[in-house]
Amino acid sequence: MKLAARIIGILLFLAGAVWFLQGINILPGSFMSGSSQWAVNGGISMLVGAAAFWWGRRRQAK
Repeated sequence: MKLAARIIGILLFLAGAVWFLQGINILPGSFMSGSSQWAVNGGISMLVGAAAFWWGRRRQAK
């Protein structure tokens, strides 16, 4: 469970980063480019991914 939380956290963070960069038009070339909604979705995904990774690391220490 701990390893799964860390892996999911990393993947969610990376996907959120791509969405965020496309939303702020740094990674052009898709329907998400330049859309502020995808920037917000990406930011939220990055936060949730970081929290999942942190939770997985914290649970490991116990």
